[in-house]
Amino acid sequence: MMAPPFQPEGVTFSPVSSKLITARILTGGLWLLLPFLACVVLGIVLSPFWFIGAAVCFAIFLWECWLAPRQVHALGYAERDEDILIRSGILFRSMVVVPYGRMQFVDVKVGPLDRLFGIGTVQLHTAAASTDATIPGLPPAEAELLRDRLADRGQARLAGL
Repeated sequence: MMAPPFQPEGVTFSPVSSKLITARILTGGLWLLLPFLACVVLGIVLSPFWFIGAAVCFAIFLWECWLAPRQVHALGYAERDEDILIRSGILFRSMVVVPYGRMQFVDVKVGPLDRLFGIGTVQLHTAAASTDATIPGLPPAEAELLRDRLADRGQARLAGL
């Protein structure tokens, strides 16, 4: 029997940090806060129909609170001998396979919100822009170790060509 396409046989995926859930909910909430407040103020000042907009903003926020944990739990990566697998998505699943020999460089990015939550993003760059892959939500120490391992493996594969 064949293994499902997003769970290859013999491959164990490493999860990302659950702190990414809070970061995504906070980011979504901050983006919705201004339209929500604007609709509330306009509802008080002009017409109660503006409260519909506030309700829509609140509903979108609740949807984000429900969706973010599922999205984060679907994220994962697995290092194999010749490549790294990165999977994501719930409804529209995606699995990116990046051979170590194709990597040009590996970045670790940590923005202000990432620093607040103690997470970072590892970004793999290849010659083809469409195959660049990211692994968000890793603790900084794990992200740096992963970057170093991937860079070493990539350099070893390039040296063998």
